[in-house]
Amino acid sequence: MSGPFCIVVNPAAGRGRSLRVLSVVTAALAAADATYHVAESASLDDARQIAGQAAQLGHAVVAVGGDGTAGALAGVMASTGGHYGIIPAGRGNDLARVLGIPTDPAAAALVLLDGNQRRVDLIGVSAPGHRELMVMGSVYAGIPSIAGEIANQTRLLPGPLVYPVAALRALARWTPVAFRAEICAGTGASTVHDFPGYAIVVANVAYFGAGMQVAPPAIIDDGALDIVIMRDGPRLAFLRALARIRTGSHLALPQISLERGTEVIVSMDRDLSAAADGETLPCAAPLRAGTRLRIRVLPGVLTVLTPRAA
Repeated sequence: MSGPFCIVVNPAAGRGRSLRVLSVVTAALAAADATYHVAESASLDDARQIAGQAAQLGHAVVAVGGDGTAGALAGVMASTGGHYGIIPAGRGNDLARVLGIPTDPAAAALVLLDGNQRRVDLIGVSAPGHRELMVMGSVYAGIPSIAGEIANQTRLLPGPLVYPVAALRALARWTPVAFRAEICAGTGASTVHDFPGYAIVVANVAYFGAGMQVAPPAIIDDGALDIVIMRDGPRLAFLRALARIRTGSHLALPQISLERGTEVIVSMDRDLSAAADGETLPCAAPLRAGTRLRIRVLPGVLTVLTPRAA
């Protein structure tokens, strides 16, 4: 593509890395005579508004930032049907990792100019009284959602370290939660899991938390969700899972199970936040005890620019 591109940048992403990345990207686009303009966002809601206005003008939208920005703008672009690009500049960059987008900003800019147009799934998530929000990577509650809030307030640690450290801090003050997960398989069959536990993760992609392979079988365009359940056990069990999650071998532990479905209804017995793509969900900040959080796959709704096959 030669544009026009609307480059939406989160200036706070990666502790300012996004602005350094931006200069490399715009230089690459200028060298290719591509048409573009840059818009700095003040918040995720502001970024969504900028992206929506640009898409209405027929511009391709490019997110420069972390997974929160990338996931938020993905929903806007799915609604408008426009083309979407991602330049990773956060601490996690799991969505770019899944899509094969290079971390080198010059190489990532070339994907905008000469990439494939790939159709991928998103996740729709909603609670009573709130409109459905579209996110890209995963929705989760329990220790991961608390750890994400801690990580977002931590400024000194790099991405690969901040999330495990935040998980340990969340574990230190954790008390078990009774979860209910009602899983629809898409064939009319459904199963219900009631369990005291540490976490539930509903994944559209394999990774979260800066490279933690939470749901190894998850594929972004298979029309299904992978649901990882971690039941209650000794705290040592959680530490074992944390030590093994980067390779995906945590799934072999007895406290952890993997399910698949097209829709999941999650509720908990006490107020607790739920999050997606590194950000607490507005409809679940916190999710009140007994409230049903609906999470469903939205097959093939987003066109994203990805590298061409070698």
